[in-house]
Amino acid sequence: MTRSLSPERLAHTEAALAVHAPELLDGFLAALPEAADTVGRRLRGALVREGIRDMGPGPAHAFNRVEYPSSGVGDPVELLDGIDAPGFAAELRNAVINLAIALARPQAEIGAGPDWQAIGLERLAVAGHNLHPCGRTRLGWDTGDVLSYDLETPTTRVGFVRVKPDLYLGDPPFQDKIPVHPWQRDMVLPERYGDLLRDGSLTILDEELEAVPTAALRTLWVPSLGEYLKVSLDIQVTSTRRSISIASTRNGPAVSKLLHELVDDDRVLLMAETAGGAVPIGSGRDLSAIRRDGLAGRLHEGERVIPGGALPFLLGELDTGDPGAWLRAYAELLLPPLMSLTARGVALEAHLQNCLPTFVDGKPHRVALRDFAGLRLHRPRLREAGHDITLWPGSVVGTDDLGVFRAKIGYTLFQAHLGEIILHLDLDEDEAWRIVREVLDECCSGDDHAAFTAPMVPHKALVRMRLAGGGDLYIPVRNPLHAR
Repeated sequence: MTRSLSPERLAHTEAALAVHAPELLDGFLAALPEAADTVGRRLRGALVREGIRDMGPGPAHAFNRVEYPSSGVGDPVELLDGIDAPGFAAELRNAVINLAIALARPQAEIGAGPDWQAIGLERLAVAGHNLHPCGRTRLGWDTGDVLSYDLETPTTRVGFVRVKPDLYLGDPPFQDKIPVHPWQRDMVLPERYGDLLRDGSLTILDEELEAVPTAALRTLWVPSLGEYLKVSLDIQVTSTRRSISIASTRNGPAVSKLLHELVDDDRVLLMAETAGGAVPIGSGRDLSAIRRDGLAGRLHEGERVIPGGALPFLLGELDTGDPGAWLRAYAELLLPPLMSLTARGVALEAHLQNCLPTFVDGKPHRVALRDFAGLRLHRPRLREAGHDITLWPGSVVGTDDLGVFRAKIGYTLFQAHLGEIILHLDLDEDEAWRIVREVLDECCSGDDHAAFTAPMVPHKALVRMRLAGGGDLYIPVRNPLHAR
């Protein structure tokens, strides 16, 4: 049935696996139907949620979400019948193949320490983004690259490039050499910057460090440094090519400093971005890197960190004997600090991948927050709160538009994060959202409260964005937090 998934691409993948990982070939072929159905189910739900087409009745949930028990097709592209979207069709089929490879790979061994443990648990979310049908898209990588660098790869390497001082823009830690993803080093730099490599402006060094891929792919845990390195990776994952803008490298440390000033809550751990650097040549995005704090040495005895993306798969291991009480405790961990930041002008991108809650004896204890490149800063609110930040010119993170600002935290926190947790709890959904509303009532007020409890709220239209080929798009969906 899944042979409709581009025979040429399937044959190419089978041939590559036969050479590079023959032990995975049978598992890959066996996993294809499950992979195709997973991508198709997410696409089917998104087509309905975003008002693109009627896909028939199915179990309905909050924010217009429908979770179909099956895709109903062998190839998810069949669901686009009549929609002229060859590029998006290629992304869907790429996601199917890469998900099947991931399902076939054995569980990798992990090292000791909270960062290693967190990465090991991230691998439980094998399909990637919980709402996006293209959670496993890796356009730009071939099968060998997927085997070498994807999340299931036990360890990989990070390389380094020496840059002439007059070409470097950034903080001192990267002054002599800037870290680079090995795929970017080997595939992108020679093709785009051959002249600079030949004249010595850029020098690829032999030095490498062991690194561990995270779910973000371009972010690598480097055990010998005790830090994460976020490096440019010019492939498409979900909706975006994962190179890094100059603005992100320059804003990261400044935003981290601002957050440390604003967060006065010992239940929040900030994984600060301590340094950033870029080489403003070409696109300005190909040789960029950001250093990020790790978790080692920061957890209490008995404290267990679980990345948000893995949490839905581990609820059975936590103390959720009374799921309502557990949800209230979890909401009381997340909402007060995030709503406080929102009130003062910082809307974090609080989806599952960026939040790492911790637990003691199965109960919510603290939350670590990471990756601040996607947040929104409301400049008037920051000024009113007595804070100022200088952003790189043209940075998209700064806005004066309250609608844009609130959509960022509203979609990521309530829909992509809490919505997924509630879906997996053994708790009546209406009761679950009543509990969240009660916690929200206690920590949010005024216009923000009115916006987050309005009858309709903005939903990030992930499929419409791919069909349009542009930036963020939002559509209104029914809000379970209204009138409770």
